Amino acid sequence: MHAQSRMEARELKRVQGGRDELAERITRLVTKDGSLEAAPGVDLFRYSSPTGPVYAVNEPSFCIIVQGSKELLLGKERFRYDASRYLLVSAGLPVIGRILEGTKERPYLAVRIGLDCAIVTTALMETGLLAPRVSRSIKAIAVSRLDANLLDGVVRLLRLVDAPRDYSALAPLAIREIVYRLALGEQGARLCQIALSAGRTHRIAKAIALVRKGYDKPLRIPSLARQLGMSTSGLHHHFKAVTAMSPLQFQKQLRLQEARRLLVAGDFDAATAGYRVGYDDASQFSREYKRFFGEPPMRDIERLRSRQAGRVSRDSRSVFHGTRGATS
Repeated sequence: MHAQSRMEARELKRVQGGRDELAERITRLVTKDGSLEAAPGVDLFRYSSPTGPVYAVNEPSFCIIVQGSKELLLGKERFRYDASRYLLVSAGLPVIGRILEGTKERPYLAVRIGLDCAIVTTALMETGLLAPRVSRSIKAIAVSRLDANLLDGVVRLLRLVDAPRDYSALAPLAIREIVYRLALGEQGARLCQIALSAGRTHRIAKAIALVRKGYDKPLRIPSLARQLGMSTSGLHHHFKAVTAMSPLQFQKQLRLQEARRLLVAGDFDAATAGYRVGYDDASQFSREYKRFFGEPPMRDIERLRSRQAGRVSRDSRSVFHGTRGATS
């Protein structure tokens, strides 16, 4: 028992050392509230107060929090994670993110690592960890315990950021190690979804891609099911198991988020933005927009612009991050 206690104490010390190093590197690189793409595929975040909600589309990624905590809402399901847990996303999903904890003295600090399909597939194949089939529908987002080995991989990757030449040569190895550690853990099957999404056999991943590509077009579920070689009921069941939404709910969130982006950019009025994302009825668009974002389109946009202008006038801080159109 004493030997086991000593091992546990060493692991705790190792984990704390990793967090301390990551906190130092993030605060040095991200000097104000906001986000920074520290290197290709690596985003760092710093916020000194709770922030949100933010509506965005997540991409396949691995995210850890060094300090603070955060919550993601996917459909009606909530996923909360903090410094002891990591987030893994295996498909592009519309989510709502909120930072729950962060202060000036102890800001929210986080790292997001994009998971490129080619790198994930190669790493899983070379280590023999790529399952030829994922036998059941697995939700494309999950939170799990962060262990010392996985944290060490992130620390090694962040150390390379200060040396661009080293990063180019060694970052792929560090990311492959992270993929390997993830594959050995309880999220191995979810990680395989990223690799299998490149193949035609992974029908739900293909369905997600097709709905995203044609989000502004009428969604014909029977036609989509035939295209994927599935029954209509089977498509609906497995799509919801992976995304926590029906295909139509998924498309609606994509449409509303894109309409909001167009309105914030200032190029369209509400009716035109709704039309551009696939709505034929302006009043229906306004109702659904208000139901999702809490306010009618133009009132919501005025509030967002006012909030952003206030932040810029204070200290030129950036608005709450997405993860290149997503949240981490």
